[in-house]
Amino acid sequence: MIAKIVIGSNFNGAINYILDKGKNAEIIDSEGARLKDNNSIIDSFNTQLELNSNTSKPVYHISLDFSAQDLNNLTNEKMKEIAKEYMKKMGISNTQYIVVRHYDKEHPHIHLCINRVDNNGNLISNKNDRYRSEKICKELTISNGLYYATGKEQVKTHRLKEPDKSKYEIYHALKDLIPQSANWQELELKLHQRGIDFKYKYKGASDTVQGVIFSKNGFSFNGSSVDRNYSYSKIDYLLNRNRKEYETYSSLPHEKPIQSIVQTDSQSKNNVSEALTIGYSSENQEKEDDFNHQKKKKKNNNLTI
Repeated sequence: MIAKIVIGSNFNGAINYILDKGKNAEIIDSEGARLKDNNSIIDSFNTQLELNSNTSKPVYHISLDFSAQDLNNLTNEKMKEIAKEYMKKMGISNTQYIVVRHYDKEHPHIHLCINRVDNNGNLISNKNDRYRSEKICKELTISNGLYYATGKEQVKTHRLKEPDKSKYEIYHALKDLIPQSANWQELELKLHQRGIDFKYKYKGASDTVQGVIFSKNGFSFNGSSVDRNYSYSKIDYLLNRNRKEYETYSSLPHEKPIQSIVQTDSQSKNNVSEALTIGYSSENQEKEDDFNHQKKKKKNNNLTI
């Protein structure tokens, strides 16, 4: 379960979107609103705004999205119960709202339109609402026995908008390419092929690298903001580990046949594989040494400028 929060200034746009007939909208709960039609609901909310004319953002539009795996468990009554529990934990009470279920996606989801001006004319606070909401969603997911998706693997990147779209593309590229790379130069070349660039962050005026910034489609992200496993230090550790594994493999002794006059096809393939592995490791080491030299040289040039 995840929540998306939008704070707006106009009930007209929010209500007409939520009750769009093309989304097979169904009102499953409400409080303090006349439900005859869209205009009646809008008028109900706007009338209450007269109790507090000082706010320019009276609209709370919150969608609660659930996993498709919970489809059979989420009746209207259950979603209504979860919506009320969510609002209570968020400190939203004594005010008008409607809860509407949509059927236009494969996953169950509901929309809440809430008047931030409560029945006494007080403005419902939105302080730290996104942080609080994330925590509450996790609590409700667990307490209601809902499917809990972990990590970024469950995110449908084709539905994301920028800058999140580029961020997740960088994440998946790093996930795929780091295991295939033995040093930063190799990783840089592979990322470049996917339209991703990166640059180092240095500590003060020194040559000490303390971070890395990835860029795609004009958006830039610190490595740790892409994922906590992709900070500079953690990527560097993984690349060094990959290189050591390559070196260890290439240095292993290889068995020779005790009696053999003619090599079999299998033996020939093994010898070719061994030669390629040794050449690959040596070439990687030379590339890395040259890359480190160029990186330091580039930094010194920047300092001189």
